[in-house]
Amino acid sequence: MRKILTPIVLTSLMILSACGTGEEGNSSNEEPMSYGEQMDYQITGIEPGAGVTVTTEEVLSEYSNLTGWELEQSSTAAMMAELREAIDQEEPIVVTGWNPHWMFAEYPDLKYLEDPKGVYGEAEEIRTLARIGLKEEKPGAYKILDQFEWEVEDMEGIMLEAEQTGGDIEELSRQWVHDNQDKSEAWTKGVEEVDGIEVELVTTQWDSELTSTYAVAEVMEGKGYDVTVTPADVSVMYQAVATGDADATVAVWMPTTTKEFYDEHEGDFEDLGANLEGARIGMVVPGYMDIESIEDLEPAE
Repeated sequence: MRKILTPIVLTSLMILSACGTGEEGNSSNEEPMSYGEQMDYQITGIEPGAGVTVTTEEVLSEYSNLTGWELEQSSTAAMMAELREAIDQEEPIVVTGWNPHWMFAEYPDLKYLEDPKGVYGEAEEIRTLARIGLKEEKPGAYKILDQFEWEVEDMEGIMLEAEQTGGDIEELSRQWVHDNQDKSEAWTKGVEEVDGIEVELVTTQWDSELTSTYAVAEVMEGKGYDVTVTPADVSVMYQAVATGDADATVAVWMPTTTKEFYDEHEGDFEDLGANLEGARIGMVVPGYMDIESIEDLEPAE
């Protein structure tokens, strides 16, 4: 005979089924993983020795809530690849970021985490340094360097175009000079033409600094200078200008990012002031992450 289950029996079976035997985990009662757990307590960084890398290492030691966190040092390209992948999958990620950079034009919802301890400092500026004696020996080149200034949007526009089109940073920077003569001509005001005087500009290998360096080189060459651009690490860049091995650099982030090197060589170069204002460095996250401050991150367990 076929048994008919009463409503009471059915209800009891459903309750038992839902409760299980007690030996299996109840995932519905588990707390969701923190951002730190999901990211394996890693901050995605760039090249060792870069200003933002050095400062982020200081941040890790200054914030007790970052105990157990590590800075993954790689390359700018690798960092951007990881950022792009995380955003595509809407996963949490913390990267070392800075303005000017095309990432903020490409992903306008990116945000800096607040830095209550002020380790990253406030707004940065990018300065021009010249070797001692350049003003007397090559006054025209010195004057161009002294008059060089532009905006964050100028630099980021070139970098974004390079990223989107695969164009060469050098070519795009040089073309910008010709497309924006109202700005670039101001850099050469009062400068006479020369015949092949050599000038060496040293720069870091970051796209932002290559952009400004090649733009200045294009303007100088338009006045008859023979310009060599030498990419180098930050420490080498400072040393080259301080010792006179290079004539100048337009790639100095201050007052925080490269302060260590600036202080080491201060007095051995001439500071011509800011060529770009409104720069910034810090920890950057996608807008969909529900945190606003470095202190919102939890220590590793």
